[in-house]
Amino acid sequence: MYSGLVELNKCLLDNLRHDILSQSKTFADQVDVSQNLLAGLTRYYNEFVTPFLVAGIYFSHAESDSLFDGFPADRLEAYSDLLEFNLDILSRYLSGSLKAVGDYNCRELKYFVAAWYNTVFNLKGEKLDGFFSRQSEMVRNVTQKFPQAIADIEPEYGFHFERGDNIKFAETDRFLLYQIMPTEPKIKIRENGKPLIIIPPFVLGSNILAFLPGEKRSYAHSFANQGVPTYIRIMKDIQTTTAFQVMTIEDDARDTRFFCEKVREKHGKMVTLNGYCQGGYTAVCNILSNKLDGLTDALITCVSPMDGTRSTGLGNFLKTLPPRFNDLIYGTKTLASGNKVADGDLMGWVYKLKSIENEAPMVSFFRDLMMMATINGKMPQISKTAAALNYWLQKERSDLPLSITQMSFASYNIPITDDGTLPVKMFGRKLNFKGIAGKKIPWLICYGENDDLVEKETALAPLDYVEAEVTPFPKGHVAIATSWSHPESACALHKRFGENNYRGPVRFHLDLDNAPGKKRRR
Repeated sequence: MYSGLVELNKCLLDNLRHDILSQSKTFADQVDVSQNLLAGLTRYYNEFVTPFLVAGIYFSHAESDSLFDGFPADRLEAYSDLLEFNLDILSRYLSGSLKAVGDYNCRELKYFVAAWYNTVFNLKGEKLDGFFSRQSEMVRNVTQKFPQAIADIEPEYGFHFERGDNIKFAETDRFLLYQIMPTEPKIKIRENGKPLIIIPPFVLGSNILAFLPGEKRSYAHSFANQGVPTYIRIMKDIQTTTAFQVMTIEDDARDTRFFCEKVREKHGKMVTLNGYCQGGYTAVCNILSNKLDGLTDALITCVSPMDGTRSTGLGNFLKTLPPRFNDLIYGTKTLASGNKVADGDLMGWVYKLKSIENEAPMVSFFRDLMMMATINGKMPQISKTAAALNYWLQKERSDLPLSITQMSFASYNIPITDDGTLPVKMFGRKLNFKGIAGKKIPWLICYGENDDLVEKETALAPLDYVEAEVTPFPKGHVAIATSWSHPESACALHKRFGENNYRGPVRFHLDLDNAPGKKRRR
């Protein structure tokens, strides 16, 4: 009997000890969740608020310089419209944030109730200590592991020209031209093949076109790995390159001509010019300027904004901005050299503002938090794709020369005329889309079916004036460079795909080289 009482007391003490430890761990996890949640939200808010504060500085400087311009009544009306504009953004900001919190709570509440029920009635399944431990792990993944994964992907993301894997081929005061070499060891470049020069976007940078070469996800390497003589134009550092700071769009055309001359001289064939995003609009303008005549005989544009006034996102956002404040001066900064440039970080922030209900800090935080939720009881691994995309979003922003920014600004504020004339002049002459047809240059236009940055209508605007081949790709703005650049993907760039047998940009270029003189499909 005595030994039985001893065993009973021991059992009770073990249970009490277990309960104390369990409650202590639960309490520790609750504290950990609270601390990491606060730290995470603070970081996300800082990333959003910093450009906001910078924008406020630019705004105050611009307004102080033009304080007495115009009539007081007009200024008052403009400020009233600006207040209404800001209130609309604030309303969408709050509704998006509340929805994000609500969606997360609704999803996790059922798990909390189940854990509470299991704990109270000692049933099988997740208990409260397990629930809070899982929450703690999720928040820790977002605040610690995810940022670390983003930092760790840097060696695998982008071109890394400093390694010497790709060849510096030519140089101007503003740009470098690199030849992209295959990542597939058995592939050799066809020196007599038709060459291609890629023009990357200015704001988003060139590295998105070498997303993850080691994972076979690289737009530029998709050409090189088919043996295509592939070149890419790289901007010099605008912070230290005075010539780039003051570059004009005419300088852009002259430099592109110089590169095309060098490439044609080496390979003996005319160049295919391939612009991605903003680089596509630049490529078209350079061709229409007549400076590339005799050097370029084919054109590819991918997710390129050809008429920003047709944009239902950024275009409409700019239309709702009071005209007085729809001016580049509110996004212009002065460098140490004294030259003025457009602030690339601020331009990236504007993209967030246009979709603030989906890009508010709390929305982004809870979206990442739910991405880290358990699947079948296991925490998901942070994929290289997710890490590389976030590295690009956080790190890849560049300031722009004002002339390039003004070109894009005009395309989003002034529509193309009925006869196809662009809102941009080069070398003192008008540019018209019909000039592409006059030069008999085959043109492939690629767009993203779910692109909310450069919508279908914006990318396909030239079709109202000229014929071009069109290839739609599933997903969004960078999917061509990320998802579909993989050679085994459903829409691989070197293949035909879809019910209409669409050609990817690599296939389009290869067909130009392999079947000269044949009538090309329009």
